[in-house]
Amino acid sequence: MTAPVPLVVASDVKKSFQHMGRTLEVLCGIDLTINEGEMIGIVGQSGAGKSTLLHCIGTLDIVSSGSIKVAGEELTTMSGTRLAALRNRTIGFVFQFHHLLPEFNALENILMPGMIQGLPRKEMEPRAAALLEEVGLKDRMLHRPGELSGGEQQRVALARALILEPKLLLADEPTGNLDSRTSEQMHQLFYKVNETRKTTIVIVTHNSALAAGMARVVTLRDGKVERDEYRKAS
Repeated sequence: MTAPVPLVVASDVKKSFQHMGRTLEVLCGIDLTINEGEMIGIVGQSGAGKSTLLHCIGTLDIVSSGSIKVAGEELTTMSGTRLAALRNRTIGFVFQFHHLLPEFNALENILMPGMIQGLPRKEMEPRAAALLEEVGLKDRMLHRPGELSGGEQQRVALARALILEPKLLLADEPTGNLDSRTSEQMHQLFYKVNETRKTTIVIVTHNSALAAGMARVVTLRDGKVERDEYRKAS
């Protein structure tokens, strides 16, 4: 059997914020290794540090101390320019709120990360169209966000996150605003992406059904890893 390859390695990660003259310790020494191809749920009560950890791994926030390596590169010593370059080529994001651009249609929203990088639209369009078909929105290609349901908008956001074929997909409460039926459809899409594309996926969630479908669940409590469970996914 091939030995697992670490994609994310967090070592003694601490993060604090200043608020009204007080120091708030949000992450209090996180140690976590995520291997290539894993799908992990991060759970815990509100305020446990789940989203903060995700943002630090995703280079959207900087740790106060400790080390985070993504694809072998140390984030804490990188300049803002290098962090942005790593983020663009290695990491995809899906948030609770889809953040689609209302003036563009579904296809154009998916194209946006490639356009920002200056990639030719002619090269990117077939890939974006294939992703829309993959997430079940082949017939919604030219619809703008206001013409799509909440679940459809989140599917477009997932396709946008995958357009540059990132090694790591980070999702923060991706089904938080969806009804149970639509949530389950999104769950199945995440499982499919992990299985077929071998994309490493880390999902912060309060949704017990989504977490139950993953082979590994990490529980945070008071800024620390309380449990790191490997189990047979249901």
